[in-house]
Amino acid sequence: MHGNRYQVRALDSGQRIISLEIDAIDEIDARQQAVARQLTPLSLRPVSAAFKGLGNRPAHSELNLLLFVQELHALIGAGLGIAEALEILLERAHRPQGQRVLQRLLSHLQEGQRLSQAMQHQAGVFPALLVGIVQSAEDTSDLPKALQRYIHYETQLQGLRYKIIGAAIYPIILSVVGAAVALFLLGYVVPKFSSVYQGSGRDLPWASMWLLHAGEWIAAHQAMALVLVGTVLTLGAMHIARLRRSGQWWQALSMLPGAAPRLEILELSRLYLTLSMLLEGGIPIGRTMQLASAVLTPKRHVAWDAVRQQVTEGTPLTTALESNGLSTVVAARLLRVGERSGQMATMLGKAAAFHEAETARWIDRFTKAFEPILMAIIGVVIGLIVILLYIPVFDLAGSLQ
Repeated sequence: MHGNRYQVRALDSGQRIISLEIDAIDEIDARQQAVARQLTPLSLRPVSAAFKGLGNRPAHSELNLLLFVQELHALIGAGLGIAEALEILLERAHRPQGQRVLQRLLSHLQEGQRLSQAMQHQAGVFPALLVGIVQSAEDTSDLPKALQRYIHYETQLQGLRYKIIGAAIYPIILSVVGAAVALFLLGYVVPKFSSVYQGSGRDLPWASMWLLHAGEWIAAHQAMALVLVGTVLTLGAMHIARLRRSGQWWQALSMLPGAAPRLEILELSRLYLTLSMLLEGGIPIGRTMQLASAVLTPKRHVAWDAVRQQVTEGTPLTTALESNGLSTVVAARLLRVGERSGQMATMLGKAAAFHEAETARWIDRFTKAFEPILMAIIGVVIGLIVILLYIPVFDLAGSLQ
């Protein structure tokens, strides 16, 4: 079972303090499991938090959120009640973590709570955006349309996310293959040449000598070399996982040439899309702006707080966005039209669509330019190793002539 493990200290029936590990969705689930075992929890803490992003998947990965919303939408649209729909989904769920999520939803519904309230009890599984639009739909009795709106929103975000991931796969494969070829040359081919050159009695160029020494060291310390490579790969994976959990992966991507301004525009397009979805759902502007802050990177929160304050004081949204650097020329024009026509949600959606299409085109262009450059770099590195190996051969052939 993949989930979050918690170290629990609790009192048993004999009033003795015991310690155990529980695999749970979150702290609430861990505490409920301890109570079900007739224990009185004293403290809970995550196990191996430093490696959480490397080996374990977050709890919500056990419940495919988009698929869950799509199935719930289909069942409710077919005329079933929410509780009936969840019971069907529970019967079809195969993973224990997913079953627990659905069972807890059903339990809260049977206690008389609304679906949005039941989702709020599992904040680690259901994002605040989804809870917000469900809550708004419950007030207007329009849950199917709200779920459809969220499905469209998530599909758009995932499409762009998969495009970015897809653009990164080929360069990563190239880098791994190039590094493997270079290590093979250094660890196997270079030592073979070294044994030949040592018996020649000739002085070698310093670059070739350095290369031969490096190959000899790798051949003599293969286990240590493998440990070093494995350590570098592990630390790299942990660093990437940490960036992903903390949201700083966005900043890491911005270090690529020309990527920073495009990623800023992409972030703004996510903001516009989120605002559009929430406003179309009938959520008040104050609550909408509070929920939309979840899609912004931490460095944008100060500017967004200023926007919220200005809008609260009566400043138009377009003006507040422009004055705090959260607007573009195209978006500003569209939003002004939206303010005059009363179609702000529609214009926010159009601004998001325009910038997403622009970003997708840039990703295609960047990929087509970056892949040949990367291949050239790998070719130069491997070619340099080969040339340094054969320089002494060329010198020897020249002396024989």
